[in-house]
Formats: sequence, C-alpha cells, structure tokens
Amino acid sequence: MDKPINILIVEDNVLIADDMQMMLEDMGYMIAANVTSYEKAVDALANNSIDLALLDIQLATEKTGIDIGRHIREKYNIPFVFVTSNSDKDTINKAKDVKPNGYLVKPFEEKDLFTTIEITMSNFQDAESDSNDGKNKILKNSIFIKEGHLYHKILYKDILYVKADNVYVEVYTKSKMYVLRSTLKDFLTRLPQDAFYRTSKSYIINIKHIQSINSRDVIINDQMIPISKEFKPIMQSILNL
Repeated sequence: MDKPINILIVEDNVLIADDMQMMLEDMGYMIAANVTSYEKAVDALANNSIDLALLDIQLATEKTGIDIGRHIREKYNIPFVFVTSNSDKDTINKAKDVKPNGYLVKPFEEKDLFTTIEITMSNFQDAESDSNDGKNKILKNSIFIKEGHLYHKILYKDILYVKADNVYVEVYTKSKMYVLRSTLKDFLTRLPQDAFYRTSKSYIINIKHIQSINSRDVIINDQMIPISKEFKPIMQSILNL
C-alpha cells in the first residue's frame, strides 16, 4: 500500500507550527512530529520514519535549525528545507554551509509551501536516482511515485509487478496501480536487485510475490505474467528450477 510523505516540523512559534501542520494535512501529507527545539527534533528523527524536515532557523534555544540541518546531513539521508523569516545575507550564508534542499521565507502562502515541498522531493529523488550509477535508492525500503499533485511513498515489498505501456510504466500493488513516465529498463535500476527481475520486454516482477509458475508464465496476485524465451533461463536460475 502507498504511504503518505512523513514530514517533521521544527518551529518554536506554536501558532505558526499548528497552521503549517493544518496546511500540510489538508494537502495530503502526514506529520510525523511537530516539535519546538533541537533536542526534540533529534529525538523525533531517531524514533520516526521521516521523509522531509521543515526547519525554522531561529529557535528559542541555544541550538538552531542550522544545527538540526547539520545533524540530518551527518546522520540521515533525507531532504530538509529551512522555513524562516530570516533572509539576511549572514543567515543565508550560515544556512548554505549545511546545504539545505530548499529555503522558504515567512510569511508564505499555502501554494508556496506546496510548491517548495514538491520541488524539493522531486529534486531529491532525481539526485538520488542518478548517484551510484543509478543504483542508489531514494529510501532504504521505498520509492516515491508522483500521482496528481503529490508524491506517494511506495514500499518496495508492496510492489507486485511492473508493466510497460509505451513511454509509461504501470506499477501494480495489491491496493492500487500507478502510472509514471519511464522506460522499464530505467525503472528497474530504481528497484532492489535481489527481488525484482524482468520476465519479458514488457514486465518486471517481484519474485517474493510469485504464487505459481510454469514454463511460460508466472502468477502473481492471480495475474498471469508471461515469461519470454529470452528471460526464461534467468528466471529458472533465480528460482532454482
């Protein structure tokens, strides 16, 4: 099943934090934690699955949002955005040292927040996909797929199979099918190599979901998926047939 993007909010103004949380939830995002200090942010990062952090720079504590950004850079592979009323040169230069994925100046409108998050997630996904010869994954156990105006987090284990459709691929889970623009070959590089294999020029399967198999087909979720002659030896080797 697809998972909404989990967001950490670090903002010491409770009214602003609550408004931001309501905006984000209305857009379809999940709030993993909404905290006011460096210490609480560190705790939230350690104890929650977080995909994106929105950080105020000036906090009512000795350590700032920049310190949180540095902690994220050192410990986690997730994007973060500074959301702050400080746009002076000195603050921006300090912020640049920790390489934020975005910078949003208060006050902002809902559309500004939405645009910042979507561009941040898209850029982060593209950068991660391009690193390590395209074999690095966005997260250790999931991938983001854009549908409509939101990116959805899909767990690798929930993907049943993928079907090519001209310049698009159809990604099937038990609960839903997603369509995105990609070649089957390129999409395969974004999936774990120990579970996903091609059975033909048109299909990728998750071998962990195979119900049964014969010389011509595999069955996944009661769907017959063809095995072409080209890929039959590979499938037989993988499945020890």
